[in-house]
Amino acid sequence: MNQTFELDNNPHTRLNILTGEWVLVSPHRTKRPWQGKVEDITPDNRPEYDPKCYLCPGNGRADGDSNPSYTDSFVFNNDFAALLEDTPAGEMNEDDLLVANNQRGLCRVISFSPKHNLTLPEMSVEAITAVVNVWQQEFNSLAGNEWIKYIQIFENKGEIMGCSNPHPHGQIWSLGDVPMEIAKETDRQKTYYAIHRRSLLADYLKLEQKKNERIIFENDHFAVLVPFWAVWPYETMIISKRHVGSIKLFSAAEKKSLAEAIKILTTKYDNLFETSFPYSAGMHQAPVNLGDYPEWHWHMHFYPPLLRSASVKKFMVGYEMLANPQRDITPEFAANRLKEMSTIHYKTSKAED
Repeated sequence: MNQTFELDNNPHTRLNILTGEWVLVSPHRTKRPWQGKVEDITPDNRPEYDPKCYLCPGNGRADGDSNPSYTDSFVFNNDFAALLEDTPAGEMNEDDLLVANNQRGLCRVISFSPKHNLTLPEMSVEAITAVVNVWQQEFNSLAGNEWIKYIQIFENKGEIMGCSNPHPHGQIWSLGDVPMEIAKETDRQKTYYAIHRRSLLADYLKLEQKKNERIIFENDHFAVLVPFWAVWPYETMIISKRHVGSIKLFSAAEKKSLAEAIKILTTKYDNLFETSFPYSAGMHQAPVNLGDYPEWHWHMHFYPPLLRSASVKKFMVGYEMLANPQRDITPEFAANRLKEMSTIHYKTSKAED
């Protein structure tokens, strides 16, 4: 009996056009019963100010310094940085089997708000725009060091993403080499640009807008979507509509539009399971101080682990660790779920009831 192949019913693989890697999608497995682990939800009842928090205004930090009484965002060098500026030069190579190189860098922490209990979806667009302004300022400042080759702006939100402090904050790691994920995305974008003389992500976004199957939200300057090749259950990506290589080139209007996109996406995340939705998120942009990268197109990844509820997470195990990533719910299903979520935060809705 002849059967018609269907993406929403049959097992298949999808190509990540940014990395060249594949993900296995198994939509038929969503019918299986769940008998796995269910965990308690951590109460989200933090105070506006915590005297023990090293990010709250006026409090002391591990290095002995005290935070100023800041009212917007606050930036400082990470007291426990993974990269150090004064790392000495050096390398090791024993028979091409034991290979290591020194790595030099600068790591900074950005407290998004003086309020200990606010996360990005609960902040105003104006307050998030102030954070975007800091991101741009720090990018420009760090890029002024000629030895820095890449600047990674990111946020880990939630205990299960390894966040060591619940105060809303992000990080910037800058280093003297180009990281692996950026190298992969550079190669794929460069190859596409050499053939088509157009941005890979600009063409991809046009196709997504035409199909309208995975778009969650868009404004004048940005689109939020679930990538066709998404690995995590509710993984998303923000893509700039203008082909620019880095946040350095964003206009004032674009920075405000990015803030709006971030607020709406993270609000939808929180509303999905009525919890402070955990994720790792970060910008991917062109390397610095290594010449021009006309192929590079700014975008921001969001990788959240939650799968079925606020207490059921997706784990990368078995086949996914040993072969390649796999997912059950399709990106299209995830996009529809997120699209139907309100843009009014669930806490606000409950407070008004």
